[in-house]
Amino acid sequence: MNSIVRDSDVVELSDPPVFSFGQKLRANRTIRNDGTYRGKEIGDVLVKKGEVGYVVSIGTFLQQFYIYGVEFLESGYRVGMKRKELEPVDVCEESDDPPLPEEL
Repeated sequence: MNSIVRDSDVVELSDPPVFSFGQKLRANRTIRNDGTYRGKEIGDVLVKKGEVGYVVSIGTFLQQFYIYGVEFLESGYRVGMKRKELEPVDVCEESDDPPLPEEL
């Protein structure tokens, strides 16, 4: 009965989710279809490393991990990903506007 292979002994569900709905995230690795993404062949690239998306859903997997449904802008795919596959996009990092001058 205990034949489930787990990624780690950590149970994320004992804490609240790290990411929240609408949060802007970046994939920190390339994600390929493992057979669960309908309409794509196994091994097809779904998300490229560095691609940016937004959290649109939060679920769980194996009563151990949070799975973040992330809508990626460039590819247009909505992919379920674990926390270790994502990193937040710094709000300051993406600003195109120069900082305002200091008031005298």
